Amino acid sequence: MTRVAAIDCGTNSIRLLVADADPRTGELVELDRRMEIVRLGQGVDKTGRLAPEALQRTFAACRAYAEVIKELGAEHTRFVATSASRDAENRDDFVRGVLDILGVEPEVISGDQEATFSFTGATTELKGRADHPTPYLVVDIGGGSTEFVVGDGEVRAARSVDVGCVRMTERHLVRDGVVTDPPTEAQVAAIRADIEAALDLAEETVPLREARTLVGLAGSVTTVAGIALGLDAYDSAAIHHSRIPYERVAEIVERLVHSTHAERAAIPVMHPGRVDVIAAGALVLLAIMERTGAREVVVSEHDILDGIAFNVAAEADELGK
Repeated sequence: MTRVAAIDCGTNSIRLLVADADPRTGELVELDRRMEIVRLGQGVDKTGRLAPEALQRTFAACRAYAEVIKELGAEHTRFVATSASRDAENRDDFVRGVLDILGVEPEVISGDQEATFSFTGATTELKGRADHPTPYLVVDIGGGSTEFVVGDGEVRAARSVDVGCVRMTERHLVRDGVVTDPPTEAQVAAIRADIEAALDLAEETVPLREARTLVGLAGSVTTVAGIALGLDAYDSAAIHHSRIPYERVAEIVERLVHSTHAERAAIPVMHPGRVDVIAAGALVLLAIMERTGAREVVVSEHDILDGIAFNVAAEADELGK
């Protein structure tokens, strides 16, 4: 087992996993897993740049994570940056800041790389289980993009498209800096149109309808699952590998798109950083289920972070640690 630290910095959140991992057996012992909403992608879709305040929020989280990594004695650290930093003109400011704080350079990975890591993290535990038949379709609904991966034991096809909960919210629901509350029917229709166009792009590469098990990742999906399960507080163990029927997802989407900020904020499992973007994220999930004909989504708390951790451990093994 190799003690590793994996950091995933996306458009909406930055997350840390410190674990002992063995890529040969697929065993991963979690020591610390945490998340901060930093909204790194604030305004990127419109300006093409990372906002100074977004960078400062992200760097503050990095400093806290550096302390955890040091305390737990991780031997190897990998920092992966996804959609927002791929799109930004000033991403060099982001890279320098992370390097100064953590001593590792963030890797601004491609959508295909992101998809592969997500697939590895999400499916390692499912392999060989009769109640989760292959091929799998893993969907990682992020803040700026959504990754689609189809595979059995290995990835067969992958595609990243630019629809995510933050991007869709900022593009269609924000007027004069304020989120429309609740969205109008026209705004919801515009989001749905963007999602359908993105699904058309994804389907050019990924055979979405061939999948027999739909696996959903990231905060929009886990929040919908928490609501569906009626949890009094966010419970990762209860959410992990829960199976949420299509009908329940549709009911929750209907509720979210007709609720106010205060009503969404009052939902027990709702993270404060997701209140304004959850409706758009839930719409992405519903559209995927409609396009694929999936009767349920298997929700995974293990995702790109776990895939990165296995990858770091494998590289360490190859180099003899």
